[in-house]
Amino acid sequence: MAPASKITGAEAPLLPNQAAEPEKRPSLPGAVFNVSTSIIGAGIMSIPATLKVLGVVPALIMIVLIGIVVEISVEFMLRFTYSGESRTYAGLMRESFGRLGSIAVQICVMITNLGCLIMYLIIIGDVLSGTGPDHLGVLQEWFGVHWWNLRAVALLFIVVFVMLPLVLYRRVESLWLSSAISVFLAFVFVGICSVMAITALIRGETKTPRILPELDSGVSFFNLFTAIPVIVTAFTFHFNVHAIGVELGKPAHMISAVRISLVLCAAIYFTIGIFGYLLFGDSTMDDILVNFDQGSGSRISSFLNDVVRLSYALHLMLVFPLLNFSLRTNIDEFLFSKKPRLVDDDKRFVLLSLVLLALAYVLAIAIPSIWYLFQFMGSTSAVCLAFIFPGAVVLRYSWDFYSKGQEHSSSDDNSCSNYKQHSYFHQYI
Repeated sequence: MAPASKITGAEAPLLPNQAAEPEKRPSLPGAVFNVSTSIIGAGIMSIPATLKVLGVVPALIMIVLIGIVVEISVEFMLRFTYSGESRTYAGLMRESFGRLGSIAVQICVMITNLGCLIMYLIIIGDVLSGTGPDHLGVLQEWFGVHWWNLRAVALLFIVVFVMLPLVLYRRVESLWLSSAISVFLAFVFVGICSVMAITALIRGETKTPRILPELDSGVSFFNLFTAIPVIVTAFTFHFNVHAIGVELGKPAHMISAVRISLVLCAAIYFTIGIFGYLLFGDSTMDDILVNFDQGSGSRISSFLNDVVRLSYALHLMLVFPLLNFSLRTNIDEFLFSKKPRLVDDDKRFVLLSLVLLALAYVLAIAIPSIWYLFQFMGSTSAVCLAFIFPGAVVLRYSWDFYSKGQEHSSSDDNSCSNYKQHSYFHQYI
């Protein structure tokens, strides 16, 4: 059994070149910022729509339940990770289910992260360039419709001058400042929405929220099952658990960071969900940012609408490199498992970063909406990463423990004691 500090071969996440620069131990607040940024992404945009579909009370219950199950699954992942040799999600599945297990994780991470990166760029494009003649973007409202503020051109500028410098960082901890700023921008977004909703509530201009879902037709009943995957996707960050946790060091600190982040993010999700629903009622769009171009015409309203949209667009720009980090690592491990570490190969690192960025850009231009991406990922790859794979690892190790326990029951006390000491039930923190 490897000690907690051992990181081997191609399974190791991207770490700094120790010969080139001294290691700086990441802090717990930095880990909280990175975990929170990994969680709060495009999912927050569709949380108000889930309240519209599920109703306020069922949506709150689902947010709390999914948050609790996610915390348990992450704790399981860390427990079994530090009971073995590997320090990556794919390595953990390889130890449990062989090569097929690691391939399954890598494919799900690639689908989930690439889908999220595409959604981020779609939302940023919606904010800057709108979704059509009925919903203009911020740039088009300010300067009119020109070739340079069309979706393809505006996104290309963002990708080259904002995304590219951030994705070239080689350590997750290097992104702590951008993560802190992105969390602050999420609070700005939630704060402004809250003020607008409270103001509208005082004036009697809010919509009456639906406490329970309406099950008056088969379509409404089916919609309940399309809303839950959105919440699952909104809480899926398991692809970054090992990248952040290994750099942080002690598993207990990572668990604390995850718990703090989940409470913080659940509060943000429900706050923006209830206030967004109060503001727009049944007219709430799948992407609530689209609703914020429906100002009353006053200068203050237009200004707040623009601040809301731009603050969250900037938030997504800063979240982008975190998801790209784990996506790039998994693709490299999948395609180049025999090669040296990605951090030590400048040519491969830059080339893979550029290819992924270009692919996300092209697909964001080709795909017009985020809703179907949410539903697909939340019912397939995201639910596998968050719940199915961690649960399968627990069942596999539980079966091994039972089987080996039966074998050792007839052995001498020393071998039985040695087995218990090296089982996954040992105290790893």
